[in-house]
Amino acid sequence: MQGDAADTTSWPRRATGVLLGCPSAALSALYLLLAAAVLGPFLLWPRTRPYAVPGLLSGVRRLAALERARRSAFFGDRFPHQYRADDRRVLRYLAVRSGGGLVAGVVLGLLGFGLALAVLLVGGVLRGSLGWEELATQVLLGGVLLFLAVQGLFSPAALDARTARECFGPSEAELLRRRIAELADSRAAVVQAVDAERRRIERDLHDGVQQRVVALAMLIGRARRGLDRHQDPERTEALLRQAHREAQGVLTELREVAWRAYPSALDTLGLEEALGGVAERCAVPLRLRYEVAGPLPEPVRTAAYFVVSECVTNAAKHSAASAVSALVERTAGVLTVRVEDDGSGGADPAGSGLTGLRGRVAALDGTLHVHSPAGGPTVITAELPCA
Repeated sequence: MQGDAADTTSWPRRATGVLLGCPSAALSALYLLLAAAVLGPFLLWPRTRPYAVPGLLSGVRRLAALERARRSAFFGDRFPHQYRADDRRVLRYLAVRSGGGLVAGVVLGLLGFGLALAVLLVGGVLRGSLGWEELATQVLLGGVLLFLAVQGLFSPAALDARTARECFGPSEAELLRRRIAELADSRAAVVQAVDAERRRIERDLHDGVQQRVVALAMLIGRARRGLDRHQDPERTEALLRQAHREAQGVLTELREVAWRAYPSALDTLGLEEALGGVAERCAVPLRLRYEVAGPLPEPVRTAAYFVVSECVTNAAKHSAASAVSALVERTAGVLTVRVEDDGSGGADPAGSGLTGLRGRVAALDGTLHVHSPAGGPTVITAELPCA
């Protein structure tokens, strides 16, 4: 529930909600009494209890929906639509609400009675039939009773708000528990993603760069032996040319590994230029639309880059795509990254690559959606808060 909306509601509207809560509480109390009288024996007998409970809860949920509508209309409360309280919590809310509403009704009745006495007191003063000492006593006593009556209204109103929040939406404690669980999950996902990235870099260095460096060393060694033994100079020159090409290949692969680890262009040129580098190195044509005005926070910029880079790499390696399009735009404080390819589809959301992306995005309180039916197309959308 959003408390800000409730705090900005005008007091006449809230007062109307309190007044309407009195008859609704009386209706709830009457229903509970009648249900206890009619269904009580059936609820106590174990064999008939499964048949009596649905009848009781049907009316309870209708009355609870009425109270929820009253809170939303007159107090500005906003409850999560997807949240559904259990039956015991709804029944408890209706019982507490009935008692609190009836107490508020009694207090309002006493306030009305006190107002009538105040009118009579003013009439007595105007007629001159009431002395000043008696008037002072009555005003002092009436002020004390008015203060107690107002406090008697605030307490049921606060109880009503608290019980409604606990029933129709997660309580503060539950929200805190959920947030702690989300943070723990996102932290674990980030740790797993970092470990997977380290293993991938180690594999790239071991299986790619290291093997090519070994081959380069062997070529140079053969050329050196040829020079030492004064063998065929043409063969030695060919070995040196081959070693030079291999050295160039090693440098290219090292740059690729460095770009996959973290592209320096993100810091020096920005996200758009870094994504342009992805398009240049992509094995399939990449059409990029960048619609972001102004700078982005560094974590958001980095996450957006890796979403595009990983999705483009997967499209080129696994989906046999012939074209990839990427859209990066910011609207209402949210950066949306959408990558679509025309490949064969069937991407596994639980795969290591997408799982790592989901953890990276979740660490920023973002969401990652994967739509990849068999036969394609594959659409991956990341939404990253950047306000």
